[in-house]
Amino acid sequence: MKTVARASRHRRVRSQVSGTAERPRLVVFRGSKTLSAQLIDDSAGTVLAAALAKSVTVASGKQLGADLAKAAKTKQIDRAVFDRAGYAYHGAVQAVAEAAREGGIKI
Repeated sequence: MKTVARASRHRRVRSQVSGTAERPRLVVFRGSKTLSAQLIDDSAGTVLAAALAKSVTVASGKQLGADLAKAAKTKQIDRAVFDRAGYAYHGAVQAVAEAAREGGIKI
């Protein structure tokens, strides 16, 4: 039931949020054992940068956001739109967004 509710929230958010080459969508996925983030250009349907963390903690979220910001800088991406993928903006998801901001991505 939780996954159905999250999927519904994600569909609702995705109807409003879309990424472009100039301002890609930063989407976070929080699994049971891993945390991942991607910068996606929805207009071309491509992943511009991605990062993965082997645990789902606030500390790993901070590291993930910093790694993704570093990868974005190498591809000269400095702006993004944040997609929390139906998860609450709390804990590891919030840590990814804040670390990406600190790394130089304007969200």
